[in-house]
Amino acid sequence: MSERLQPGDTAPAFTLPDADGKQVSLADHRGRKVIVYFYPAALTPGCTKQACDFTDNLDFLAGHGYDVIGVSPDKPEKLAKFRDKEDLKVTLLGDPDKTVLTAYGAFGEKKLYGKTVTGVIRSTVVIDEDGTVERALYNVKATGHVAKIIKDLGL
Repeated sequence: MSERLQPGDTAPAFTLPDADGKQVSLADHRGRKVIVYFYPAALTPGCTKQACDFTDNLDFLAGHGYDVIGVSPDKPEKLAKFRDKEDLKVTLLGDPDKTVLTAYGAFGEKKLYGKTVTGVIRSTVVIDEDGTVERALYNVKATGHVAKIIKDLGL
């Protein structure tokens, strides 16, 4: 089981491929706040709802100084299909070997339909301009999550 991050922790650095195969690093966002959300799989109903909610609120969040990055174990080709099919504007990154998911505490044991399974734990980590974890939310719901983040951040 991976360790969950706590407010005040330094956010683990990462560089992952985006939907076009271009390498994107957390360091690229230094000086801006970043919402990194982890989701199980592109092109599934809950993950689509969540990605569309982030896309719908992207301009609002950007106006308050937040960049949004979605991370899943999907390969760039699937992320590109997801982005294009749903007209997503969020940066989507693929972590097929689950290194970043694990570093952020977003991969491990979870309950699914009453059974304990190992997989992606739907999570969101808010990182400040200096790379410090402001909030770390685990086992979040796909629906209504973006509105809750906006409310919790006082935006």
